[in-house]
Amino acid sequence: MQRNGANKNNELRLGDVSKNLYRPLQPAVTENGSHVTYQEFSPGPPLQPYIYCYWQLKTSEPLQSTFSYRVVADGCIDIAFNLNEPAESIAIGFQDTFNQFALEPEFNYIGIRFLPAMFPVAFAIDASELSNSIHTLDDVLPKIAHFIRNNVHPEYPVTQVVYLLDQYFTARLTRMNHDLDHRFFYALQHILSTQGVLSIGSDIDTGLSSRQMRRLFNFYIGDSPKSFAKVVRFQNILQAKPSLQSLRQNKLFFDAGYYDQAHFIKEFRTLYGVTPTEAFS
Repeated sequence: MQRNGANKNNELRLGDVSKNLYRPLQPAVTENGSHVTYQEFSPGPPLQPYIYCYWQLKTSEPLQSTFSYRVVADGCIDIAFNLNEPAESIAIGFQDTFNQFALEPEFNYIGIRFLPAMFPVAFAIDASELSNSIHTLDDVLPKIAHFIRNNVHPEYPVTQVVYLLDQYFTARLTRMNHDLDHRFFYALQHILSTQGVLSIGSDIDTGLSSRQMRRLFNFYIGDSPKSFAKVVRFQNILQAKPSLQSLRQNKLFFDAGYYDQAHFIKEFRTLYGVTPTEAFS
């Protein structure tokens, strides 16, 4: 793939912009009360241009049945593994819909959530090859899968696992030279700064044709600029934490670029898995 290079300082500024303008949210776990917990951990400063967070989803005691875990669309690519079985790690690509996972009654999942575009930047992997799918990490990044398999053990507390991952990625990512297209930088920054409320065709002037821009977004994000903007817009609705009353009275969906309530509800359900009424009640 031909890309116009940007120097490393430009690449890091992109990560900083993403971190400052975009905070991908996964709704808190509410099912099963206190028996399932979810928490996030910030990476060290050198990794913050690349990694949004490390996360843990775990049971505090065995459940009576499988656990249905919903993941909403967030525009990111994740690496994840069950700490109880660290030999089996996966890569989760960009998703344009929500995902529902049936987890075993006892689990302790650890994940690394990369900021938008940073997984392809860091590892020179075409994001479109991972989109809307889950891949065995051995098939995508065998060296990282090998590191997890041989250095992370089930008895480790999450703080030790996060420390090991942070040390590993700091050594690997911060010493690499990355080549990026500055035009993609600009387009991504503009989508994030407008919270996804823009016309892709007329509001982003990069000098690229729509076909060229789509090719760049497919490589770095895993989908089209329009699909990514849709996820960003949805995520900013979640960040606003609206009440049902504010949704009805203030018509928040108009400010967020939805042309009517039916459009908002349909798109929200596609990306979240439930209606706004169910999500915010």
